[in-house]
Amino acid sequence: MKDIHPRAKELNRTIEAVSPTVLHLLSEKGRSIYFPRSGILAQGAEAAHCSINATIGTALEEDGSPLRLEAVAKHLNLKPQEAFPYAPSPGLPALRDRWAERMLEKNPSLSGKAISRPLVCQAITHGLSLVGALFVDPQDLVLHPDLFWGNYRLVFEHAHNARLTTYPLFSGDGLDLDGFVAAIQAEPAQKRRVVILNFPNNPTGYTPTLEEIPRLRDILLRTAEQGYRLLVILDDAYYGLVYEDNVYRESLFAELADLHENLLAVKVDGATKEEYAWGFRVGFITYGIRGGNADLYAALEEKTAGMLRGNISSASRLSQSLILNALNDPDYAQEKKIKFALMQKRYREVRRILDSHPETAQWFTPLPCNSGYFICLRLLQGQAEAVRQRLISAYDTGVIALEGMIRIAFSSTPTDRLENLFNHIVSACRDVSV
Repeated sequence: MKDIHPRAKELNRTIEAVSPTVLHLLSEKGRSIYFPRSGILAQGAEAAHCSINATIGTALEEDGSPLRLEAVAKHLNLKPQEAFPYAPSPGLPALRDRWAERMLEKNPSLSGKAISRPLVCQAITHGLSLVGALFVDPQDLVLHPDLFWGNYRLVFEHAHNARLTTYPLFSGDGLDLDGFVAAIQAEPAQKRRVVILNFPNNPTGYTPTLEEIPRLRDILLRTAEQGYRLLVILDDAYYGLVYEDNVYRESLFAELADLHENLLAVKVDGATKEEYAWGFRVGFITYGIRGGNADLYAALEEKTAGMLRGNISSASRLSQSLILNALNDPDYAQEKKIKFALMQKRYREVRRILDSHPETAQWFTPLPCNSGYFICLRLLQGQAEAVRQRLISAYDTGVIALEGMIRIAFSSTPTDRLENLFNHIVSACRDVSV
């Protein structure tokens, strides 16, 4: 490894003293990164209380408020200070704390477990990329199911030169946990493992059931006990959108954050789907490991902040302020219930259509689905791309073609058009099979 900055060495010593596993899991970049404690940022922080502060690389009006164009400001129902200045590289402190509170509200099993303070990134794709930079070296193996979000290839394979390997997501109507065991223990225990778990899954819309969660947890526990050092990335993009009673409702992060000293859990989530604010690009990264303490998490947060600083400097203050104000709004909880009810209504309508039309079994089989935005149909006749093209040309209908299946986003389809959607799919399947 090349010579690294003294501050990075200091952070590494802190991490190793608390958790040798975390130091082992860090990539070469992860070991060498640090957040600058001197220079412009530090000098600006020291001058923050000064009545004359000529350190800031922004511009101010004569009254000291942010210099701004009225053509922009007039469209914002926010104070200028909430919209125009830079945010700190790790994110707005108030938003980080509020997101942490919200995480505990939605994941009561996290109560009493020591985890890091969430850091703000530029939504989930950026969060995954930062985690890749911190923990993935070239040719490292990254394990995920065979039904996965295609952007993993760009994030991990192309950007970080990792080796992506898959295991079958499903066996029958549930998870293929035997396949998961075989894949995660396929190489010697000395090698670190990077595992991505994405629930609700994109593209299938599946979340483990209450019966599956204990076995999934035990597989990871036994693997860690055997000496495997695991980085488990929880891609929680669709977290909270669960529509059936027998489905696990907390994030797997709650199960894994203090599972074993050899397993570092990283929760990557955000306001994109959870708060229906896709274009705001506000995401979060949170760490948890058994035996983790304030020193360890402070070091990990500082390294992540260094990655943020060297990548985008900081995420949008405007977007962060909007999300923070929404989370603190007295109407927030009720509005979330209303929007969730709409999503659940569409899911149930999809189920009603499939249950009331057994003849569709001639053309496709729906994959297990109980949550999220999507449902996948595995085609029994015809090619997926041919069906997709026929739907566009003959039925004015768009779907996503995947290998051997099509993905439907019921999230973006009005409820009263879902039956037509399935009628069109059956017609297109029939057309291309003639």
